[in-house]
Amino acid sequence: MRIGLFAVGTPRMAGGALLRTLAINAERLGFSTLWVPEHVVLVDRYASRYPYSQDGQLPAPTNAPIFDPFISLATMAAVTSRIQLATGICLVPEHNPLVLAKVVATLDFLSGGRVVLGVGIGWLEEEFRALGVPWERRAKRTREYIEAMRKLWSEEVSSYHGEFVNFDGVRSNPKPIHGGRLPVFFGGESGPALRRVADYGDGWCGFNLAPNEAAAKIKRIEDLLKANGRRRSDVVLAVSPYTKPINPDDLKRYRDAGADEVILTRLRPPREEKELLAHLEEIAREWVEPASRI
Repeated sequence: MRIGLFAVGTPRMAGGALLRTLAINAERLGFSTLWVPEHVVLVDRYASRYPYSQDGQLPAPTNAPIFDPFISLATMAAVTSRIQLATGICLVPEHNPLVLAKVVATLDFLSGGRVVLGVGIGWLEEEFRALGVPWERRAKRTREYIEAMRKLWSEEVSSYHGEFVNFDGVRSNPKPIHGGRLPVFFGGESGPALRRVADYGDGWCGFNLAPNEAAAKIKRIEDLLKANGRRRSDVVLAVSPYTKPINPDDLKRYRDAGADEVILTRLRPPREEKELLAHLEEIAREWVEPASRI
């Protein structure tokens, strides 16, 4: 069982020193993956419902410093050599797919093939509106963007013609280390989200799930994979308890449910390097060491 960690961005990480310390020591302590979220903008008032709280409100202030995930991951890639680097998640339909393909490929190339593109279609309609991106049909837009990016990553000269993406005879370099096989994980727990995993995903990032809840979602993914002629081994399944209270004994329950990785969100915003190191080591003792024995 692997243990991933959601990386934290705070004003106290100004200059990136604490972010680099986090990455170096997360790798040293045996964490498998660093996950970084994305929001381009937040708004003070919104009608959209955040899917992981009872009141539908984001459990963070709207002035929270959410770093750009790719710059953050590049900062951490520069001081590590083994740990995976994941977006958790990237709001793909908010991006230009050719530009995003270049950014992801460059990060993967420079990090030696350690990137996981965690993908979501978004929950905050007001953010899409601010960016001038249509909210409607964003799932179809996401699929075309992923298909187009995979062509850019795998083909020397690429063309794509769809409803949202159209280009002819373009070259995009560098390529990811493993070309079009760069892993694309989908976030989300709804029926359509699970179908995206089974239809064209390489993995899943399930959020706010206790072990029994994860088991039901994973069983559904397995059924959908079989219906699509795919194998369970074709995907990697990562699950985060997020707000759900769990203890280290629950790691076996996640494993038995079929999870390959448990992503923790327990890292407190650090005030200084000493505090960050102490907390990382505490998490590693409580979670990484037991997981290594499962």
